Amino acid sequence: MRKIIAGILVSLSASCFAAEEPNVFNINKMIGRGMNIGAALESPNEGDWGVTLQEEYFQIIKDAGFNSIRLPISWSTHAQEASPYTIDPKFLKRIDWAVKNTMSRQMVVIINTHHYKEIYKDPNGHRVRFAAIWNQIAEHYRDYPETLIFELLNEPEGNLKAAEWNSILKDGLAAVRKSNPHRAVIIGPANWNDIKQLNSLELPKDDRNIIVTAHYYLPFKFTHQGAPWGGDATKAWLGTKWMGSEEEKRAIKKDFDEAAQWAEKNNRPIFIGEFGTYYKADMDSRIRWTKYVSDEAINHGFSFAYWEFSFNMGLYDRETKSWRKPLLDTVIPPKN
Repeated sequence: MRKIIAGILVSLSASCFAAEEPNVFNINKMIGRGMNIGAALESPNEGDWGVTLQEEYFQIIKDAGFNSIRLPISWSTHAQEASPYTIDPKFLKRIDWAVKNTMSRQMVVIINTHHYKEIYKDPNGHRVRFAAIWNQIAEHYRDYPETLIFELLNEPEGNLKAAEWNSILKDGLAAVRKSNPHRAVIIGPANWNDIKQLNSLELPKDDRNIIVTAHYYLPFKFTHQGAPWGGDATKAWLGTKWMGSEEEKRAIKKDFDEAAQWAEKNNRPIFIGEFGTYYKADMDSRIRWTKYVSDEAINHGFSFAYWEFSFNMGLYDRETKSWRKPLLDTVIPPKN
């Protein structure tokens, strides 16, 4: 049955590869301008944070002009805590549904491991479970087209520092490669996928089917002003503007220039997996910042996925069922 489903998806996907081993740079170009659908599958249980995926969302995102969807997924809350760490079959079917709804619309889909809080606190204690979860995911999707991409772990942080992450990521990648030797896999550095930490990332040199991700939320006092998870500190940032001055632009361009230099030196494609602004920033500043970051990403040859669709940084208003058009236009330029 799995092969039959995969065969259907192959016929539906507009971008399948004739070669056995695809060019990962071409796959990264296919990601293009992407969208994160946050706060749904990344919550402990879908709906906990007020967002439940609807089939119409996938078409809305497609019609807006996006090339790809990144699905943040909380696998760890749907897998057994003890060996063999079995993933809940019902949850897996839900992910299948989301993957199918993306691929059937000829969009690239990225599935990741999001909010694995336990591994951030106790990296070595969850090393085996992390690999076992990825072994199951990879085996389940082994026959899917190359337009399905795996991302090992979102924003390694806490006790999962660079040295620990560089070790554990190899276990996760090895689990994937047992059944998916050529699938594109996205991996980013520690410290929340910090773009300034690319030099700390250690990848297997002989595995050339890796896309490197970095997240971009700088300056943080602007992008996260008023965000409740930051406590009193973020409240003090309210009113911070981003005016698009030459100095402000230079800071962003410098970060992207350095990332591009790293990418060229290491022959790795770059995916800006998240960037966005919390809704309490003034809209004019949000528009200026988002356009500049989007343009810089494209100018540097990076793909990206905006954070996010319809939650507290969202481009789409679920209540009015409409895009915040001036903000949408910064990531998907209107066609003449």
